[in-house]
Amino acid sequence: MKVELSRFKVKAGKSEKVDEWMAFLNEHMEEVLLTLNDEKMYVETIFREVQEDSEFLYWYSVQGEGGSEVTDSHHEIDKKHLAFWEACIDEEYLPVDLKTEAVMIQESIQAEMKRG
Repeated sequence: MKVELSRFKVKAGKSEKVDEWMAFLNEHMEEVLLTLNDEKMYVETIFREVQEDSEFLYWYSVQGEGGSEVTDSHHEIDKKHLAFWEACIDEEYLPVDLKTEAVMIQESIQAEMKRG
């Protein structure tokens, strides 16, 4: 099981586009959740932060081994998600992967994740 928290910088002037992106994901959550099985993604959460003049999105995820990459997805919702990513995420800013220090998931939940 892989547990990650990563920070990505939003391109300057793209806050409204990020608003649209997050609204899109929330409005289409049923479709979004269907794509997670292929990725063996048990939990995926996006956080948003503004620091001074910069905006960041953080992805927190709990993922099983052997899942497919979102870039390989055949789901239309993932294609739209990736288009928003391309429009909003500053690729010149190297993403920051925070160091995992402790993973606290009850064994019964872990067993259920692996079973799913």
